Amino acid sequence: MIRAALIVLGGGFLAQAAIAQEGGGDPEAGRKVAGMCRTCHGLEGYAKIPIAPHIGGEPAGYLRRQLDAFRDGSREHEMMTIVAKGLTDRQVLDVTAWYEAQDATATLTADPSGAPELCSSCHGVDGIAIAPDAPNLANETAMYVDTQLKAFRIGKRHSEIMGPIAEGLSDEEIRAAADWYAGVKLTIKPGPQAN
Repeated sequence: MIRAALIVLGGGFLAQAAIAQEGGGDPEAGRKVAGMCRTCHGLEGYAKIPIAPHIGGEPAGYLRRQLDAFRDGSREHEMMTIVAKGLTDRQVLDVTAWYEAQDATATLTADPSGAPELCSSCHGVDGIAIAPDAPNLANETAMYVDTQLKAFRIGKRHSEIMGPIAEGLSDEEIRAAADWYAGVKLTIKPGPQAN
């Protein structure tokens, strides 16, 4: 509870302090682990292939939950399941600290009034998440967002929040949300902890 409040109120610096207090990861050690992630997600977290998400600047807690889901089988992907299961707990802490340390910023390329209302309350109008448990969607490929929303809709991916939302979306609404976030410009730069 305290950690979540720090993330919301204090931004990156306080969030990293809270993670360190909990025995969080070492970003510099995580940079070395990220070498195995770079082919798909990029060393700084800007994805190199259209089916991989951008992960630079994502909260470490969110990234840890995703890796844990791949490790325990509650989320499946032919590549990520294998990679995640090969990581030690320490490596997970370190690599997620590395990616959190990156600085992600988004720039809208369209009128903000066109943002998908159902999505923007958690993921932000510009795709930089407002809710601490939501991922950034800025500049994700339309293919990636479309695929993930449909996976939530049919129950292939599980989320108490996203499942019911996706169940109510038509293919056209999913595509509109995917196109909106794909059109946002994303910049990921090394953060102060990532140098």
